[in-house]
Amino acid sequence: MISVCLAAYNGEKFIHEQLQSVLAQIDAGDEIILADDGSSDATVNLVQNLGDPRIKILTSPAPLGVVKNFERALSAARGDCIFLCDQDDIWLPGKVQACLQALQTHLLVVTDCTVTDAELNPLHPSFFRLRDSGPGILKNIIKNSYLGCCMAFRRELLTHALPIPRQTPMHDMWLGMLAEYHGSVFFLPNPYILYRRHGHNATPTAGQSSFSLLAKLRYRLTLARLLAARCWMLPMKKLILRQF
Repeated sequence: MISVCLAAYNGEKFIHEQLQSVLAQIDAGDEIILADDGSSDATVNLVQNLGDPRIKILTSPAPLGVVKNFERALSAARGDCIFLCDQDDIWLPGKVQACLQALQTHLLVVTDCTVTDAELNPLHPSFFRLRDSGPGILKNIIKNSYLGCCMAFRRELLTHALPIPRQTPMHDMWLGMLAEYHGSVFFLPNPYILYRRHGHNATPTAGQSSFSLLAKLRYRLTLARLLAARCWMLPMKKLILRQF
């Protein structure tokens, strides 16, 4: 079973097109967990009007933010393989099958994507080349190349990743680096998404970041600290407590 976890917020302009591209690639027994973060537009109504039983909608009375909203979707997912999904991109044919094949031997897979403008005109043919994407915990702390909308992973990763610490800068960085620590990651050099950049995206990835140098340093240090706590310090504490 496949679970597609989609975090939505005021996505009425593009979400219908995105969902159609996802639904075309999943089976009747699969699911889309759509966590809406308190949208004030017609996002939820548009999704409900699709009338597809594979879509499960989670609503929130108050905004949670991107990371915690994705965590809510991940916590509700029942699939053996889990795909992350944004509300404004387009999945290209073959994405699901290519990822499932890679997940037979890897804990997590990241596909390449074509960066486009709002009208899907190509801006960069390869996000990987634009970002110098690739594995490596230190490499990705310095310059993140884990792009959530291009990621899929086996369910076992959730046992290490949840709950996501509240201070975590972004969920995709957290998942990618934990996958490297606990298994293997594969960067698939085929573009399987049209990655739409329209000026209102939740993150500035593939564009110029508005964060100051100090802010970038702070969140990198925070991420490194949280990863160390989850991967080493917290398990060590549990091991020590078992002795008493």
